[in-house]
Amino acid sequence: MLDIKFIRKNKKEIELAARNKNIKIDLDKLLSLDDDKRELVLQIDSLRAKRNELASQSKNNKPTDEQIIYGKKLKEQITKLENNLTEIDEVYIKIAVKVPNIPSVDTPIGKSDKENIEVYKWGEPTKFDFKPKSYIELAKELDLIDFERGAKTGGYRGYYLKNEAVMLVMGFMMYALEKLIKNGFTPMIPPTLVKNFVLFGSGYFAGEKYNSDVDEIYKIANDDKLADGTVKKEDKFLIGTAEPSLLAYHSDEILNEKDLPIKFAGFSQCYRSEIGSYGKDTKGIYRVHEFMKVEQVVICRANIEEAEKLHQEIMAMSKELHEDLEIPYRQIQICTGDMSAGKYKMFDLEAWMPSRDGYGETGSASNFLDWQSRRLNVKYRDENGEKKYVYMLNNTALPSPRTLIAILENNQQKDGSIIVPKVLRKYLSGNQEIIRKK
Repeated sequence: MLDIKFIRKNKKEIELAARNKNIKIDLDKLLSLDDDKRELVLQIDSLRAKRNELASQSKNNKPTDEQIIYGKKLKEQITKLENNLTEIDEVYIKIAVKVPNIPSVDTPIGKSDKENIEVYKWGEPTKFDFKPKSYIELAKELDLIDFERGAKTGGYRGYYLKNEAVMLVMGFMMYALEKLIKNGFTPMIPPTLVKNFVLFGSGYFAGEKYNSDVDEIYKIANDDKLADGTVKKEDKFLIGTAEPSLLAYHSDEILNEKDLPIKFAGFSQCYRSEIGSYGKDTKGIYRVHEFMKVEQVVICRANIEEAEKLHQEIMAMSKELHEDLEIPYRQIQICTGDMSAGKYKMFDLEAWMPSRDGYGETGSASNFLDWQSRRLNVKYRDENGEKKYVYMLNNTALPSPRTLIAILENNQQKDGSIIVPKVLRKYLSGNQEIIRKK
């Protein structure tokens, strides 16, 4: 969310940002509602002051009939105005949560992902002197993934990783964590079952509350039984990435400037309903309901130059990881029409996948400035004692399924075997160099 004062001051720029991000929003109505809210608050405060004055007058003496009648009238007026304020606030919030961040000046203007721009490329698409197989064929022949039994037990998009595929995935997850730790990131395994405010605060709900029609999130139906045996009815959700849990770690806290930036490396299981991907990538593990991922999250001072520098640093970590795994990739700068409301700047990394005869997304790096921290109420106290909202950034280090796809397909040999990337061999039994048919 954006500060209402900022919205008033930058109304034209925000309206332009909304058009460029394909977001329909009525800022005039929002500002009018804010005027109404402020007027109601003034009226309520005035009436409360009169009630307090009346109570003070009758403190040492029995109130007169007139005072009693007047007191009841004041209470009724306050209740009525408070109800009006609640109704207005509900409409206000529904609009306010959709107000977009103004993108960076160097963000490409475009209507869809077709207008994203390639800004960097490492390596060349892998060439073969034989007809290469898809990772699905390789996985079946080498007994690395069981799709049929995965679907039987887990349903659509279910799968079992087996044998060396398990060690490859756990290997590059550990390798990513180890690299991030060496670069000053604190390793975390966060909760994957979270409360409503976590996903609203991080912007993973399209609106203020969960909407099953658009939010690609799993909601848990069970109620919690507390330690005393009572049942607590509260919505819980499965995260689609470690980012929301890590961002909420310091919610409702005031941090010390000297402790910033804070860098987290979160390993988690991830769950996505993929409701918007009907008919896309229906086979294999390119698009699945659950997977593992190592995520980077950075919390820093409210300084755009510092945030931009950190954005490049976390991108560099992911790029190095792809290079260490010898996976050809490219970096894409995301245009306005392909960005969500809260993002200031965004990049994607895409790995070369021979079976797609193209690149496939393996991660995104986003700078939100204070859009998320205002929702999560994370501030810091600067050297002058002033409280400011922190800036928040996130980036995928490595995801499990698509990284595995790229490794299997780019490292396949004519005989159907797979060369294990050098940095991962230590994670396989006996420093295994080649995966062969059993």
